[in-house]
Amino acid sequence: MIFDVIRKKFVVLQPEEWVRQHCIHFLIEEKNYPISLINVEKELRVNGLRKRYDIVVFNSDGSIHLIVECKSYKIKIEQSTFDQIARYNLTLDASYLMVTNGINHYYCSMDMEEQRYQFLKDIPEYKS
Repeated sequence: MIFDVIRKKFVVLQPEEWVRQHCIHFLIEEKNYPISLINVEKELRVNGLRKRYDIVVFNSDGSIHLIVECKSYKIKIEQSTFDQIARYNLTLDASYLMVTNGINHYYCSMDMEEQRYQFLKDIPEYKS
């Protein structure tokens, strides 16, 4: 019984989880995002379907600053990955998107009026 309680506290370090953990570390240590504004792997509804985002970073007012889609380092990032995060953003309305497989990282800013994204060299650091 104790083992069952302990087992529920741990996350198995699958390749995608390895990427997610390193990305969280990057957001906190390199970009200075407060851990209190970072939310990991929660359910959302997209066109009536249940989906799960990997990482969301909130603004202090509760709006969404950044969505991150993490893939295994074994997965090549393709257009379908950008389509996936763009669909999530129709619900979440983030200012920035990030897609990573731990090796390749892509950053975009959103133009919601034109419903397009513009690629960036990096995402901005957190400003309090």
